[in-house]
Amino acid sequence: MKVVTAAASGHEEASTELAARFRRLSKETAATSAMLFLLAPDEPVLKLSMLYGTSWTVLSPWTRIHVEESIPVAEATRERRLVWVGDSEKLALHYPRLALMVPEHAVTAAPIMAGETVYGAVCLLWPPSHPRHLSARQTAAIHAYCDRAGQVLEQAELSGDPVLPGEHPLVLDADRSPPPDPTRALAAYEYADRLPGAMSLDLEGRTTFVSDAAAGLLDIRAADLLGTRPWERVRWLGNTPFEDGFRATLIGHRPVHFTAGRAGAEPLSVELHPGASGVSVHMTVPSPTSPAGRPRHVPSPTAQAESRLFHQLMHLAAGLTETVRVKDVAETIANRLLPAFGAAGLILMAAREGRLHVVGQRGYTTDFLSLFDGHLLSSANPPAMALTAHTPLFFSSFTEFKRAYPSAVQHGTRNAWAFLPLIIRGRPVGILVLSFDRVRQFPPAERNLMVSMAGLVAQALDRACLHEAKDDLARTLQNGLLPQRLPTVPGLQVAARYLPAARGMDIGGDFYDLIRNGPGTATAVIGDVQGHNVQAAALMGQLRTAVHTHAIAGMSPDDLLARTNQVMCDFNPGLFASCLCVQLDLARHRAQLATAGHPPPLLHHEGRAQALMVPPGPLLGVVANAEYPLVDIPLAAGTTLALYTDGLVEAPGIDIADAIADLTNRFTKASGNDVEVLVESLLGDCSHHSRTDDIAMLLVRVAS
Repeated sequence: MKVVTAAASGHEEASTELAARFRRLSKETAATSAMLFLLAPDEPVLKLSMLYGTSWTVLSPWTRIHVEESIPVAEATRERRLVWVGDSEKLALHYPRLALMVPEHAVTAAPIMAGETVYGAVCLLWPPSHPRHLSARQTAAIHAYCDRAGQVLEQAELSGDPVLPGEHPLVLDADRSPPPDPTRALAAYEYADRLPGAMSLDLEGRTTFVSDAAAGLLDIRAADLLGTRPWERVRWLGNTPFEDGFRATLIGHRPVHFTAGRAGAEPLSVELHPGASGVSVHMTVPSPTSPAGRPRHVPSPTAQAESRLFHQLMHLAAGLTETVRVKDVAETIANRLLPAFGAAGLILMAAREGRLHVVGQRGYTTDFLSLFDGHLLSSANPPAMALTAHTPLFFSSFTEFKRAYPSAVQHGTRNAWAFLPLIIRGRPVGILVLSFDRVRQFPPAERNLMVSMAGLVAQALDRACLHEAKDDLARTLQNGLLPQRLPTVPGLQVAARYLPAARGMDIGGDFYDLIRNGPGTATAVIGDVQGHNVQAAALMGQLRTAVHTHAIAGMSPDDLLARTNQVMCDFNPGLFASCLCVQLDLARHRAQLATAGHPPPLLHHEGRAQALMVPPGPLLGVVANAEYPLVDIPLAAGTTLALYTDGLVEAPGIDIADAIADLTNRFTKASGNDVEVLVESLLGDCSHHSRTDDIAMLLVRVAS
């Protein structure tokens, strides 16, 4: 598919025609909101270029949409077809992010094309009252607009003045009624002014009219409120649901009601009513009863509950973006969803190799969960059937549950269930089960919110599973490249440790080895390949093999490093490595050392430790034919050498020289003859703190 990119600046005549026809399309289809997206010129991104019937501020999260995203307008662009979502449950299941923003709406999107070239797409929204299918007239109007828009954009491009995405979308004003005559206008003003508290807001939330009574309720002059957003101008309104209610009114195109508390005064009952050009606000101070003794105005508990639930789900969405591991996903949804829906229990299951596995839970016993863990996806139980059918299941009571599944098992007092499949683009990821202690109904709005939320959980769970799979693969590869056990060398005590980075999924390039050269001689080596990825690990494996081969051949440390450096330069991997090589001659009680830019080794003898300043040669893989100075030192009985990688002594804000001095001091104070205890002492609390780098350490002690 050839894709040419375009948007709302450029050819003036073309842009004007697009806008006029776009406005006409919105009216012909009776859409409450309409958006025109055009492809950016240098990336596969749809940019919001024209907008009708709602606020750009409200839709700001959707100003840039990647063509691969799971959202109708991107799908229409990719697949070059009209996408229609008239079922709120389908919207929640397949497009959870969109469903949370425009719950229960009907949505359609269609590509704008000329021949095989796609220029963008148009997206229209209707409120829940819209029929479940597009009418023939609406469909024809959409196709007619897209065809003509494609021609206009193609002609503009061929003329050398294409319509390109602007920085901000063009917001088209709604058609207004003809201005009333002065008498009617005055009557309308007097009517609004007599209301207890009347305001009018434009599509961006700015005040265009406020009665004196409304200004009095807000304790502000009317002139000071005009042109501002009430929740920004009146400080205490910022602590109320006013802004969220305004957005919900614009998006949902239906009235919203909430109660706003005022310090030292009676609370306000606030009603927001949507219109084509903005939102009308009506505020009152409700009294307990009307003059006739009937309740005059009581805030809707259902509306307040839905508002609180929506806020909980927004917090859930934000929390899930920070989760990395499966257990974090399970904890986040348990902490948010159980109080949000009043659930008593939660089970999170992941689909792996054709089976469902419990990966998180709240409110269940291990014995009960074992009845379901590991079941095949083809099993005839509710979790498997909901997932394979891509259909959520709701049971209002155990009687209803038992009637549908005679083998159903009840846990404690649980008496209602929601089985929510976790699906990503038709691929099963897992299942989320919510359970409740009391019989309860699941109204359509709540079902849709649950299904939308499950879509967010699916994405987070899939990402976490991928993270852990990659992490496991990296660790397996790392451990496979490191020596499984070090050789036994008479006269030497040896201990080694490898600690992977505590954060991130990437594999490290740290390595160590001990090679027997012959009777009474051995070579200890430690190194660190630049980078934290599979390429670094692969190079580490090659480097360790080269070092091992050269050491067995009896090369001295300087020649070993020079030959290994030449091998690395021949590989030309684009990575560098540090390396420290120590050849131990136990018969002569001598040791020879050479280093390729590696941190200095530490030597402990007769109760004192010191860092050995070996003249460094260049890092391996930097310069061919490099030379590495050789240092010869005595190696008395009882001497201990500590070789380590820079992860042990490098940290943000800490001077490496100070860190090495601190490690040397701890080495001096360390006591005991057991090298296994000593290596743990030198590593300190590294195994418990977050690290961004791997650590390798090798201790070699000459027997007394």
